[in-house]
Order: sequence, then structure tokens, then C-alpha cells
Amino acid sequence: MSDGITSASDESPSSDELRDRSRKALQSQQQPTVTVLSSLIAVQDDLHYIPDEAIEETATHMKSTINDVWSVASFYTNFRFTPPGDHTIDVCWGPSCHLNGAQDVMTRIHSELGIEEEGETSDGKLTLRYSTCLGACALAPVIAVDHHMKGRISPDSAAAVVGKLKDAQ
Repeated sequence: MSDGITSASDESPSSDELRDRSRKALQSQQQPTVTVLSSLIAVQDDLHYIPDEAIEETATHMKSTINDVWSVASFYTNFRFTPPGDHTIDVCWGPSCHLNGAQDVMTRIHSELGIEEEGETSDGKLTLRYSTCLGACALAPVIAVDHHMKGRISPDSAAAVVGKLKDAQ
């Protein structure tokens, strides 16, 4: 497709692959002070979630316990512990978007995806997330598809975006 929508591989990485990628992400950190938090961010940036293997590898890397790493990971709501869908739709419901119809956009996206809240579709291909601000208030209401902003979205245009994503699967 010309809009950049592609489907990710259906194969899940093995436990060994997750450990290897986690180790590489942990070792690639460039900042002078490496913390459990920065390590978890590095892993999630690479894998898009934090599997159990990454918690274990982070504990080893930081010379810490799994419980200590898990306590940091579970504290922050932006960390996810299950693989996301192939594509992610973020719906802004911040003040500008809310005042310009974000609720109707969100309701339509829920309907199109067949889900009632944040999360993955039943086939695991699409992830819906809510955002308090996507930083494009002048274009409200706004959604982001795989971090690409789409402004002045209407319920119908949101349904069209979701339709393209579903067709790409």
C-alpha cells in the first residue's frame, strides 16, 4: 500500500531471541548513568513490550533481583508486558481533542475494532491506546497510527483509517 501500512510477521520470537534482543538493548545504552528504569525503556523501545525474559535479563544486567526490576516495571503505566498488535492506534482525548469531538471518534473506533476499551483486537493485530495529549492541539481531534499523526479526524475518517489497517492484515 502507498500509505505505509504493512503487516508484521506472524512469527513470535523465541525465548532465546527475546533474551538476545534484551541483552543487546541493555548493552547499547549510551547515557552515563544506567538505571533499572532506563534499562526497561531501552528494552521496550526495541521489543515494544517487556517480556519475562527481559525482566530477568535486566535483573542480571543491573545486578539486581527480578522482584526489584518488576517493582519498577509494574509501577509505570506506559510499560506493557504483552506484545502489541502489528499496528497501534492512539486516540487523543486531551482538552482540545475532547472539545472537538474525540469522544465520537473514540466511540467509532471502538465499534470498528470490535473492542470496548484499550487493548488488542481479538485477532491481536491492532492495538488501541488512549492518550491524554498527542501534542497536536491545533489539529484536534487527533489520532496517531504507528506514531504518525492524523489531524482533524472525524468519526467517518477514523473508520476509514481503521478499515485500511484491517485490510492490510
